[in-house]
Amino acid sequence: MGPVITVFARSPDRGRGLARDMAVRWALEEVGQPYATRGLSFAQLREPAHLALHPFGQIPTYEGEDAALFESGAIVFHIATRHAGLLPVADPARARAIAWMFAAQATVEPPIVERSMALLTERDRSWHAERLVLLADRVRKRLGELAQWLGGRDWLEGDFSAGDLLMVAVLRRLHGSGLLEAVPPLAGYVARGEARPAFVRAFEAQRAAFEAAERS
Repeated sequence: MGPVITVFARSPDRGRGLARDMAVRWALEEVGQPYATRGLSFAQLREPAHLALHPFGQIPTYEGEDAALFESGAIVFHIATRHAGLLPVADPARARAIAWMFAAQATVEPPIVERSMALLTERDRSWHAERLVLLADRVRKRLGELAQWLGGRDWLEGDFSAGDLLMVAVLRRLHGSGLLEAVPPLAGYVARGEARPAFVRAFEAQRAAFEAAERS
Protein backbone atom coordinates (compact mmCIF):
# COMPACT_ATOMS: atom_id res chain seq x y z
CA MET A 1 0.00 0.00 0.00
CA GLY A 2 1.55 3.30 -1.05
CA PRO A 3 0.94 6.83 0.16
CA VAL A 4 -2.32 8.71 -0.27
CA ILE A 5 -2.23 12.15 -1.89
CA THR A 6 -5.08 14.64 -1.89
CA VAL A 7 -6.17 16.09 -5.22
CA PHE A 8 -9.01 18.23 -6.53
CA ALA A 9 -12.22 16.24 -6.91
CA ARG A 10 -12.84 18.35 -10.03
CA SER A 11 -9.61 20.04 -11.05
CA PRO A 12 -9.87 23.67 -12.25
CA ASP A 13 -7.14 22.97 -14.81
CA ARG A 14 -9.64 20.77 -16.69
CA GLY A 15 -7.25 17.86 -17.09
CA ARG A 16 -4.27 19.80 -18.43
CA GLY A 17 -1.88 18.49 -15.79
CA LEU A 18 -1.34 21.88 -14.14
CA ALA A 19 -2.79 21.21 -10.68
CA ARG A 20 -0.06 20.86 -8.08
CA ASP A 21 -0.65 17.21 -7.42
CA MET A 22 0.82 16.61 -10.90
CA ALA A 23 4.42 17.01 -9.72
CA VAL A 24 3.80 14.58 -6.86
CA ARG A 25 2.16 12.04 -9.15
CA TRP A 26 5.08 12.38 -11.56
CA ALA A 27 7.67 11.90 -8.83
CA LEU A 28 5.92 8.78 -7.55
CA GLU A 29 5.75 7.40 -11.08
CA GLU A 30 9.46 8.12 -11.65
CA VAL A 31 10.46 6.06 -8.60
CA GLY A 32 7.90 3.30 -9.21
CA GLN A 33 5.97 3.96 -6.01
CA PRO A 34 2.25 3.06 -6.09
CA TYR A 35 -0.10 5.61 -4.59
CA ALA A 36 -3.76 6.35 -4.03
CA THR A 37 -5.63 9.63 -4.32
CA ARG A 38 -8.38 11.25 -2.32
CA GLY A 39 -10.39 13.84 -4.23
CA LEU A 40 -11.62 16.88 -2.33
CA SER A 41 -14.11 19.58 -3.24
CA PHE A 42 -13.27 23.23 -2.63
CA ALA A 43 -15.54 23.15 0.43
CA GLN A 44 -13.73 20.12 1.83
CA LEU A 45 -10.39 21.93 1.53
CA ARG A 46 -11.57 24.23 4.34
CA GLU A 47 -12.82 21.49 6.65
CA PRO A 48 -10.90 20.72 9.87
CA ALA A 49 -9.86 17.26 8.70
CA HIS A 50 -7.98 18.68 5.72
CA LEU A 51 -6.67 21.75 7.54
CA ALA A 52 -5.05 19.36 10.01
CA LEU A 53 -2.96 18.13 7.07
CA HIS A 54 -2.56 21.39 5.14
CA PRO A 55 -2.74 24.60 7.22
CA PHE A 56 -3.56 26.68 4.13
CA GLY A 57 -6.34 24.47 2.81
CA GLN A 58 -4.73 23.56 -0.50
CA ILE A 59 -3.67 20.44 -2.38
CA PRO A 60 -1.72 18.24 -2.46
CA THR A 61 -1.02 16.55 0.82
CA TYR A 62 0.87 13.32 1.31
CA GLU A 63 0.04 10.68 3.88
CA GLY A 64 2.30 7.66 4.17
CA GLU A 65 3.79 5.41 6.79
CA ASP A 66 6.89 7.62 6.77
CA ALA A 67 5.32 11.09 6.99
CA ALA A 68 2.31 13.37 6.61
CA LEU A 69 3.29 16.37 4.49
CA PHE A 70 1.97 19.37 2.55
CA GLU A 71 3.51 21.56 -0.20
CA SER A 72 4.29 19.89 -3.52
CA GLY A 73 8.00 20.76 -3.48
CA ALA A 74 8.48 19.36 0.00
CA ILE A 75 6.61 16.19 -0.95
CA VAL A 76 8.72 15.70 -4.10
CA PHE A 77 11.87 16.23 -2.02
CA HIS A 78 10.66 13.65 0.50
CA ILE A 79 10.00 11.12 -2.26
CA ALA A 80 13.35 11.84 -3.90
CA THR A 81 15.32 11.33 -0.69
CA ARG A 82 13.66 7.98 0.05
CA HIS A 83 13.67 6.36 -3.37
CA ALA A 84 16.40 6.03 -5.97
CA GLY A 85 16.11 7.80 -9.29
CA LEU A 86 15.41 11.47 -8.62
CA LEU A 87 18.57 12.65 -6.89
CA PRO A 88 22.26 11.84 -7.39
CA VAL A 89 23.66 9.71 -4.61
CA ALA A 90 26.56 11.94 -3.59
CA ASP A 91 27.44 15.61 -3.29
CA PRO A 92 28.10 17.97 -4.97
CA ALA A 93 25.76 16.66 -7.69
CA ARG A 94 23.05 15.87 -5.14
CA ALA A 95 23.25 19.33 -3.61
CA ARG A 96 23.10 20.95 -7.04
CA ALA A 97 19.96 19.01 -7.97
CA ILE A 98 18.32 20.10 -4.71
CA ALA A 99 19.29 23.71 -5.44
CA TRP A 100 17.41 23.48 -8.73
CA MET A 101 14.32 22.24 -6.89
CA PHE A 102 14.35 25.45 -4.86
CA ALA A 103 15.13 27.56 -7.94
CA ALA A 104 12.14 26.18 -9.81
CA GLN A 105 9.60 27.13 -7.16
CA ALA A 106 11.26 30.14 -5.53
CA THR A 107 12.86 31.94 -8.49
CA VAL A 108 11.31 30.83 -11.79
CA GLU A 109 7.72 30.19 -10.75
CA PRO A 110 6.74 33.47 -8.98
CA PRO A 111 6.71 35.74 -12.07
CA ILE A 112 4.92 33.04 -14.08
CA VAL A 113 2.18 32.68 -11.47
CA GLU A 114 1.90 36.45 -11.01
CA ARG A 115 1.32 36.87 -14.75
CA SER A 116 -1.26 34.07 -14.76
CA MET A 117 -3.16 35.62 -11.87
CA ALA A 118 -3.12 39.02 -13.55
CA LEU A 119 -4.71 37.49 -16.64
CA LEU A 120 -7.46 36.00 -14.49
CA THR A 121 -8.20 38.76 -12.01
CA GLU A 122 -7.10 42.13 -13.42
CA ARG A 123 -8.58 42.29 -16.92
CA ASP A 124 -11.04 45.01 -15.96
CA ARG A 125 -8.40 47.37 -14.56
CA SER A 126 -7.40 50.41 -16.57
CA TRP A 127 -3.73 49.62 -16.14
CA HIS A 128 -4.03 45.92 -17.06
CA ALA A 129 -2.30 46.14 -20.47
CA GLU A 130 0.70 48.03 -19.14
CA ARG A 131 1.09 45.72 -16.17
CA LEU A 132 0.85 42.66 -18.40
CA VAL A 133 3.77 43.91 -20.48
CA LEU A 134 5.82 44.36 -17.31
CA LEU A 135 4.94 40.90 -16.02
CA ALA A 136 5.74 39.28 -19.37
CA ASP A 137 9.13 41.00 -19.37
CA ARG A 138 9.87 39.55 -15.93
CA VAL A 139 9.03 36.08 -17.19
CA ARG A 140 11.19 36.56 -20.29
CA LYS A 141 14.11 37.61 -18.11
CA ARG A 142 13.92 34.41 -16.07
CA LEU A 143 13.48 32.28 -19.18
CA GLY A 144 16.49 33.89 -20.79
CA GLU A 145 18.64 33.25 -17.75
CA LEU A 146 17.48 29.67 -17.53
CA ALA A 147 18.02 29.03 -21.24
CA GLN A 148 21.54 30.45 -21.01
CA TRP A 149 22.33 28.01 -18.21
CA LEU A 150 20.76 25.03 -19.98
CA GLY A 151 22.65 25.69 -23.21
CA GLY A 152 22.71 22.51 -25.26
CA ARG A 153 22.23 20.15 -22.33
CA ASP A 154 19.24 17.84 -22.07
CA TRP A 155 18.86 18.47 -18.34
CA LEU A 156 19.98 21.08 -15.84
CA GLU A 157 22.72 19.04 -14.19
CA GLY A 158 23.74 15.83 -15.93
CA ASP A 159 20.98 13.25 -15.64
CA PHE A 160 17.29 14.01 -15.09
CA SER A 161 16.57 14.83 -11.45
CA ALA A 162 13.89 16.17 -9.14
CA GLY A 163 15.20 19.62 -10.06
CA ASP A 164 14.21 19.03 -13.67
CA LEU A 165 10.88 17.54 -12.63
CA LEU A 166 9.86 20.66 -10.70
CA MET A 167 11.31 23.02 -13.31
CA VAL A 168 9.38 21.37 -16.14
CA ALA A 169 6.22 21.41 -14.01
CA VAL A 170 6.66 25.17 -13.54
CA LEU A 171 7.44 25.93 -17.18
CA ARG A 172 4.43 23.97 -18.40
CA ARG A 173 2.27 26.77 -16.99
CA LEU A 174 3.42 28.86 -19.96
CA HIS A 175 1.98 26.54 -22.63
CA GLY A 176 -0.03 28.57 -25.10
CA SER A 177 1.30 31.93 -23.94
CA GLY A 178 3.92 32.20 -26.67
CA LEU A 179 6.56 32.94 -24.04
CA LEU A 180 7.88 29.40 -23.75
CA GLU A 181 7.67 28.77 -27.49
CA ALA A 182 9.81 31.87 -28.08
CA VAL A 183 12.73 30.18 -26.28
CA PRO A 184 13.43 27.00 -28.28
CA PRO A 185 15.96 25.49 -25.81
CA LEU A 186 13.35 25.63 -23.05
CA ALA A 187 10.50 24.47 -25.28
CA GLY A 188 12.63 21.45 -26.15
CA TYR A 189 13.51 20.93 -22.49
CA VAL A 190 9.84 20.85 -21.51
CA ALA A 191 9.04 18.52 -24.39
CA ARG A 192 11.71 16.09 -23.17
CA GLY A 193 10.18 16.12 -19.71
CA GLU A 194 6.69 15.55 -21.08
CA ALA A 195 7.96 12.63 -23.16
CA ARG A 196 9.19 10.70 -20.12
CA PRO A 197 7.02 7.61 -19.54
CA ALA A 198 6.52 8.53 -15.88
CA PHE A 199 5.18 11.95 -16.86
CA VAL A 200 2.82 10.38 -19.40
CA ARG A 201 1.45 7.99 -16.77
CA ALA A 202 0.97 10.79 -14.25
CA PHE A 203 -0.68 13.05 -16.81
CA GLU A 204 -3.07 10.36 -17.96
CA ALA A 205 -4.00 9.51 -14.38
CA GLN A 206 -4.79 13.13 -13.58
CA ARG A 207 -6.75 13.60 -16.80
CA ALA A 208 -8.70 10.39 -16.24
CA ALA A 209 -9.67 11.58 -12.76
CA PHE A 210 -10.94 14.87 -14.18
CA GLU A 211 -12.92 13.15 -16.91
CA ALA A 212 -14.46 10.75 -14.39
CA ALA A 213 -15.49 13.70 -12.21
CA GLU A 214 -17.05 15.44 -15.21
CA ARG A 215 -19.13 12.36 -15.97
CA SER A 216 -20.37 11.98 -12.40
